Amino acid sequence: MTSSHQYNSKYILALSFISALGGYLFGFDFAVISGALPFLKDKFNLNEYWEGFATGSLALGAIVGCIAAGKIADKKGRKPGLLIAASVFCISSLFMAFSPNRDLFIASRFAAGIGVGMASMLSPLYIGEIAPAHYRGRMVAINQLTIVLGILITNIVNYSLRNEGDDAWRWMFGLGAIPSLLFFIGVLWLPESPRWLSQMNKLEKAKIILERIGGTGFSNTTINEIQRSFQTVNKVKFSSVFEKKILPAVLIGIGLAVFQQFCGINVVFNYTSTIFKSIGASKDDQLLQTVFIGSVNLLFTLLAMALVDKIGRKPLMLLGAGGLTILYLFISYLLGAKSASVSWFLLTAIGIYALTLAPVTWVLISEIFPNKVRGTATSIAVLSLWAAYFILTFTFPALYSKLQEKTFYVYAVICFIGFLFVYKKIKETKGKTLEELETVFVQH
Repeated sequence: MTSSHQYNSKYILALSFISALGGYLFGFDFAVISGALPFLKDKFNLNEYWEGFATGSLALGAIVGCIAAGKIADKKGRKPGLLIAASVFCISSLFMAFSPNRDLFIASRFAAGIGVGMASMLSPLYIGEIAPAHYRGRMVAINQLTIVLGILITNIVNYSLRNEGDDAWRWMFGLGAIPSLLFFIGVLWLPESPRWLSQMNKLEKAKIILERIGGTGFSNTTINEIQRSFQTVNKVKFSSVFEKKILPAVLIGIGLAVFQQFCGINVVFNYTSTIFKSIGASKDDQLLQTVFIGSVNLLFTLLAMALVDKIGRKPLMLLGAGGLTILYLFISYLLGAKSASVSWFLLTAIGIYALTLAPVTWVLISEIFPNKVRGTATSIAVLSLWAAYFILTFTFPALYSKLQEKTFYVYAVICFIGFLFVYKKIKETKGKTLEELETVFVQH
């Protein structure tokens, strides 16, 4: 398939952006807890264990959400799953805001995680399936853009609410109902994925959507390629992802997802105050750093969107893994020296991550799996990502209390291993259709 087709770029962008609003919910709940924790600790008398569990319960819910999303995506379609995700998130945001006690709050945050987990799996999956090959990297990267917008806007809102009294945290969480409601309304307008429709033998509906995306020629070519990729498929079972020829792709997807979290950068997002408090920064400076971090995150995500389809996936992943390995060595040294200049290196690390590992991992996960198992395989990869996120955020306080600045040496070693993994296992995917990629990561 070539770029000679007359693509409806505005329509493709609209579909991608609305679907990617699920990423905003991810970013919102990822960031809101850091601003709300000081209030929650006072309100519910949280000790260190419950503080960690209140933070990590989102990831536990997201694991459940990924499992549910995979089943819904394959049986009912991508659109119903996105609608459910938006509904769950909207309701849980209100429950968190009005929680009278610790247990109901944590249960509500767990429920929010279910919605976020579903959206984090379904949004890049949907975009990957509707975007033509030479648009796909940029369009899937929109999902990362909305994540970082969610983080930045939430950090700014948290900062503005910090002096609004003991119940400021209720506003922080309750405001999450607004983007989730907008997401729900937007998804109602979205068409179903043409690849899922083709899999269900609803070819006429698929053709109509594909024609609107890229014209009759694009529609016919894509339908033919999709049908060829399904020719040997009878009934898809969960066990299909463990078939000998498919398992390598699934393991690579899991490896990418786990590395994106174990690279360690998310501790900078979630524990900004802990890190900067250790070098003597005031509370206001700690909160201000979250805004700086969010701004750098946004700027470099925009740059990533411009580069991912030009430079390619593999070079960016190598830059991210190698760059973080080196930066963590400097960060560890400067934290030990109690140097304020560590802020510049942390911001550089955030920028490198936002340019490389953060968006490109989502792009690759949306590309590397064969059509017949994409929904299930994607859910396994994203489930692994959330499990890794839970382990990372739950272990950091204990690691940092014992190792202090040396904690970042641990992450440097992980990033070096990740560099070797990407160099040996990842093949370039830019410019190829999903059907052309069917045989790239599977074993022959």
